[in-house]
Amino acid sequence: MDLKEIQNLIKFVAKSGTSEVKLETDDFKITIKTGPTGTTTVQQLVAAPMPQAPVAASLEVAQPQIVSTPAPVVEDSKYITVKSPIIGTFYRRSSPDKPLFVEVGQSISEGDVLCVIEAMKLFNEIESEITGTIVKILVDDSSPVEFDQPLFLVDPS
Repeated sequence: MDLKEIQNLIKFVAKSGTSEVKLETDDFKITIKTGPTGTTTVQQLVAAPMPQAPVAASLEVAQPQIVSTPAPVVEDSKYITVKSPIIGTFYRRSSPDKPLFVEVGQSISEGDVLCVIEAMKLFNEIESEITGTIVKILVDDSSPVEFDQPLFLVDPS
């Protein structure tokens, strides 16, 4: 199972509302747990067979590996990071024929809609809690986001 298949499985589990999924094959075991706050934990156990010894029994050792996405590095501490309040799919516009909510360089005010995040077939408008200028958009349109994942960098000055 490659990384893309694991990511698709995580998206499926997040959208389905299931609290835990375990998948086991000859090569690996993977457990995906969704917590009450919407956080998703993934644990992958990869079975690494030991060399065969002359003894009749063979051993397998499982090495736990946590699969995670690295957080983007903030270039400057003077910027405020707007983070995702929920798990879902990030959209920069309300529908394909509508204009983008915000663009880089645009001034925003408290209460302005920055994006929508689809979670379980509900579209949640994410409003700005600060006034400032959009410096960087950290997520691509129509991509999955995790809870507390950075979405925008805003210059409050």
